[in-house]
Amino acid sequence: MSEYSSTMERPLKLYFIPYLAAGHLIPLCDIAQFFASRGHHVTIITTPSNALILHQSNNFRVQTFQFPSQEVGLPDGVENLTSTTNLDQSQKIHHATVLLRQSIQNFVEHHPPDCIIADFLYPWAHELANNLHIPRLVFNGFSLFTICAMESVKTHCIDLSGPFVIPNFPDRITMKTAPNKYAREFIDSLLTVALKSNGFIINSFAELDGEEYVNHYEKTIAHKAWHLGPASLIHKTAEEKAARGEKSVVGVQECLTWLDSKRENSVLYICFGSICYFSDEQLYEIASAIEALGNGFIWVVPEKKHKETGDDKEKWLPEGFEKRNEKKGMIIRGWAPQVVILGHRAVGAFLTHCGWNSTVEAVSAGVPMVTWPVHSDQFYNESLITEVRRIGVEVGADEWTLCGYWETQKLVTRDSIQKAVRRVMDGADEAFQIRRRAREFRKKAIQAVQEGGSSYNNLTALIHQLKRFRACKPLD
Repeated sequence: MSEYSSTMERPLKLYFIPYLAAGHLIPLCDIAQFFASRGHHVTIITTPSNALILHQSNNFRVQTFQFPSQEVGLPDGVENLTSTTNLDQSQKIHHATVLLRQSIQNFVEHHPPDCIIADFLYPWAHELANNLHIPRLVFNGFSLFTICAMESVKTHCIDLSGPFVIPNFPDRITMKTAPNKYAREFIDSLLTVALKSNGFIINSFAELDGEEYVNHYEKTIAHKAWHLGPASLIHKTAEEKAARGEKSVVGVQECLTWLDSKRENSVLYICFGSICYFSDEQLYEIASAIEALGNGFIWVVPEKKHKETGDDKEKWLPEGFEKRNEKKGMIIRGWAPQVVILGHRAVGAFLTHCGWNSTVEAVSAGVPMVTWPVHSDQFYNESLITEVRRIGVEVGADEWTLCGYWETQKLVTRDSIQKAVRRVMDGADEAFQIRRRAREFRKKAIQAVQEGGSSYNNLTALIHQLKRFRACKPLD
């Protein structure tokens, strides 16, 4: 066997460096398992507390570095954005990742891999990979549709003082509100560096973004993107799905038993992600809408609500709400086994903030969405889901905030919430067609990660390309 052939046969040595936020860490580590399942040597680089929330597996190793708690002024154990409750703490997490750079860089330089797969919030990984003459792939948790939209807006320098049409786009998409200026500038700078990489890793499947957007990306941006998801489908059993991420505050069996008692498609699942805080007034409107609808429901609220006194509780829940709805609904304060819940036959719709992980998990389960975006990529995700793929309806949110900790000023009324939910759950023709399309995308998602599917084949092609990089790498 020639040296080239021997190099092509040898497993890859891959380092994954996820950002310290559940929405980044969990999907990237799921994607790492796709590579590990093909026999490659995977190492995930993170901190001790974040290592604890990884799905334990024998097919990858974890390299940890001490989180600089004292240096940034955070309590011990607070090492992830999910553990924070305000913008100041989130900025301290980001500062900590900057301080971690040197330790991570030293490790990588002394034990070089064949490729670095790093979050785009670590732009310094570009220089590190270049110095080692190895490829760098980038993950940011966005859909390809969203990356295309962001790049179109950035390239054409359009006025973003109000509603706008995304320029030079396959579909005519009108955004009813503009992104926050500071958040947009921050993301644009990160995307500029990310597009110098060897390609994006996308937690989705090509059929969801669509051939028109894959072609648009390659034609207008001339960069490589690899659809390898949906990442959550690496987990097959209820136990594996439940172990994904933080420890759930409610027993998985308790959730399943409760759902088993409900009719098919009768339950509304409500969750706005791990970093999204609404005002008490807005939560009160949600609660009032839920009660008026009369559907069964599972409602996930931030953990901080669990620590409030009875007097505080009445600020965001109508008096007697939990007592009146104890059989009809379940409120989960903290982390919930979302993939397990979405996969149950009783769940008929998902009221969501349109974070990409939640979106692609709902698509993978065939659950229609009621969309309520708040910040970041979420308004673009809403457009893909409601206008392009038509597997959800909008609740009417039109305030694009700086981040999830920033409480919205505009109230989405109970009437707007009820109207949107009824559109996907009332059994009328519109609801039937939305559910039909959602179920079709579920089938496509499952097929994508199976042998011969689009994401499976993309992974095969990417592995081959990385091996070729290694085989052709000049000797130092």
